[in-house]
Amino acid sequence: MSNFFDLLERLVKAGVDFVVVGGFAGIVHGCTYVTQDIDICCDFSSANLLTLQKAVSDLNPVHRMTPNRKKLELTEENCKQLKNLYLDTDIGPLDCLGFIKGVGDYQKTKRVSEVIKIDDMQLHVLKLDALIESKKAMNRQHDKEALLQLEAIKGLDGQSPDPHGNP
Repeated sequence: MSNFFDLLERLVKAGVDFVVVGGFAGIVHGCTYVTQDIDICCDFSSANLLTLQKAVSDLNPVHRMTPNRKKLELTEENCKQLKNLYLDTDIGPLDCLGFIKGVGDYQKTKRVSEVIKIDDMQLHVLKLDALIESKKAMNRQHDKEALLQLEAIKGLDGQSPDPHGNP
C-alpha cells in the first residue's frame, strides 16, 4: 500500500535534494486527480543518489522498469550513468527524474518550486504555473485531465489563465 508521506519524510530526513513534481504536486495545489506514485525531480549527483538509496534501503527498493525487477544497488560509478530512476518500494512507487519536460533540469525545476510545510516536513514542490507547463508538455491523457483542474485552480487564485495558453 502506498504511503506517500512516509516516503517523502524519509527523503527529507535523509537530506535528499529533490522537488515534488507530477500528480502529488497537483494534489498539493488542490487537484483531485488521484496519483499512484510519487514523482520527484532530483539532483542526479552520485552523492544525492546514494543518499536516496540509503533513505529507502530498508523498503526493498527495486527497479520497476527492469524485467527482473533488480534490487537497487547504486554505486558512485553507476550513478553517473543514470538520468531517471523508477523504483518500487514496500510503501509505494517512487519515480526520480533528472529532467521535467516543459520545465527543465533539476536546477531549473528547483528555481520554479516553492517550499511548503506538511506536518513537520518542509518540501520543495513545483509551483502551479510550472506544473501547468509540465502537464501541457507531457500531453498524456491523464495530464490533460489534471491540466483542466490545475488551470481552474489558477483561475480561482485570481490568476486567470491566458486564453491562448501562454503562462
